[in-house]
Amino acid sequence: MRRRQFVTALGMLSGAGIAGVSCDLLARRTPDVIFVPTAFETVVTMLKLAEVTRDDIVYDLGCGDGRFVVTAAKQFGARGVGIDIDPQCIRDARQLAARTGTEDKVRFIEGDMFESDISEATVVTLYLLTQVNLKLRPKLMRELNPGTRVVSHAFDMGDWPPEKTGDVGSSLIYLWRIPPRP
Repeated sequence: MRRRQFVTALGMLSGAGIAGVSCDLLARRTPDVIFVPTAFETVVTMLKLAEVTRDDIVYDLGCGDGRFVVTAAKQFGARGVGIDIDPQCIRDARQLAARTGTEDKVRFIEGDMFESDISEATVVTLYLLTQVNLKLRPKLMRELNPGTRVVSHAFDMGDWPPEKTGDVGSSLIYLWRIPPRP
């Protein structure tokens, strides 16, 4: 049984009032979205839309298997940080970095993207849901430097109009820049 299913099952047992269910996993916040891999073509198109270069630090929030930061390192020479709340995703991401020889350029953090420090990012990649993007938006505005690029696969930011959009297959991708502070 996958860890996420196990946590859900334990949560249901705990919620049903079953005595004796005590597990550190119950204290962990569940992921905001399920991991759905982004097609390689979409990853590359998003990184190109964000104009990633070797001078960038790409943060992928909800990084899943790490393909965004690994691709940013391997194809664009950037450094990268992936953050995911799911320990299995972090293990998979670290294995991908090892297989691709990018361990020296990327790192992966098992943690909550809403609580993690993202202030060093120059590019942030997202494949979440619109409601999660909207919940994340105040953090992006508060912690990221003006000019930092934010690129999202398929889901927008509500009333924040994108600077650019692009098409990949049947999906839209969106690019925003953090505006100057007043």
